[in-house]
Amino acid sequence: MPLLEISNLKKSYVAPDGERSSVVDIASFDLDAKAQLALSGESGTGKTTFLNLIAGILKADSGSVKIDGRDMTTMSEAGRDRLRAENIGYIFQTFNLLQGYTCLENVLLGMSFGPGPDREFAKEMLRRVELGHRLHHYPRQLSTGQQQRVAAARALANHPKLVLADEPTGNLDRRNAGGALKLIREACKENGAALLLVSHDPHVLDQFENRSELHKLNRAARVNEEEAPAR
Repeated sequence: MPLLEISNLKKSYVAPDGERSSVVDIASFDLDAKAQLALSGESGTGKTTFLNLIAGILKADSGSVKIDGRDMTTMSEAGRDRLRAENIGYIFQTFNLLQGYTCLENVLLGMSFGPGPDREFAKEMLRRVELGHRLHHYPRQLSTGQQQRVAAARALANHPKLVLADEPTGNLDRRNAGGALKLIREACKENGAALLLVSHDPHVLDQFENRSELHKLNRAARVNEEEAPAR
């Protein structure tokens, strides 16, 4: 059984003028445990919405998202929150670190939504991402690359089965992007987590043996593109 199973997943939004626009329409998608897959996704292909549906941050209009055999789409919001905390680590493009908390506190807060804070393991995760000397620094006192590493440590601190990464190198320069990507992939491998990464950067995508195109999976993106006015 795949770790992640998606079937007939659909999500749409209603525009201010009342017109409904389909954003995600994916017939099927699977990801095995411990696998690492990169999805190429340009703006408008629904990549962030797709990841948010997998994480249970958004509720699908229809279809199913099964994580380790449990269907996210049939759960209440509280149920989706629990399933996400127990099984999913999310690395956001904008990091989403809490600016009033230190590196260590950011990781501990992330752990509080799962099995519970473990101060020593949180420190160990920050040491693994080479931030053991920055435990008590605040995000504003870190470089962009260091903030990204805190976000990676937080995502992996609860021993997730699946890590979602939305343009995780999008705010980094080429050198730091390469280092961050290597760190994320190695950390997932060490922790036995599957990785689903979405990016539009060919330099990032080229690092993955397993690649796919979200555009080809997402019928909604193809339809929207076909309906767009010619330029």
